[in-house]
Amino acid sequence: MSISPDIGYRGATACVAAGISYRQLDYWARTGLVEPSVRTAAGSGSQRLYGFRDILVLKIVKRLLDTGVSLQNIRTAVEHLRSTGISDLERITLMSDGASIYECTSPDDIVDLLQGGQGVFGIAIGKVWHEVEGSLLNLQGENTLDGSAVVSGANNDELSERRKRKGA
Repeated sequence: MSISPDIGYRGATACVAAGISYRQLDYWARTGLVEPSVRTAAGSGSQRLYGFRDILVLKIVKRLLDTGVSLQNIRTAVEHLRSTGISDLERITLMSDGASIYECTSPDDIVDLLQGGQGVFGIAIGKVWHEVEGSLLNLQGENTLDGSAVVSGANNDELSERRKRKGA
């Protein structure tokens, strides 16, 4: 299963999928830590729209904060993740000793880091990727092309398609 790049998620949905509060989301957007890539806020009453990758990064930031990594180091890691292609993210494991964050792209990288006395915990981005995908399957998004409401997992099985065609 893969989430369509043409779906944006409002702030409240992004919060549920990433496991953060709306206050955190708003602060991170206003300070430039994780800004919505689909649509930014354009004044009072406007809605930010977050893409799948944005929500993935939100969840990673939350995990890093929960383990005690400083916001300054997280900002550096987020900038690096932004420069990495989305297809490459699934194969990355972020390791940290609580002070620095290291990118590992192979089991050998992880072993080298651990043998060097570094690394206390790791975040396998591929696992977080699948968690976010699973969360978003039943949450409402917005089609970025026409603004219509979309639930990613709503029409993924044959029975749902039959009911839809039949009008039930």
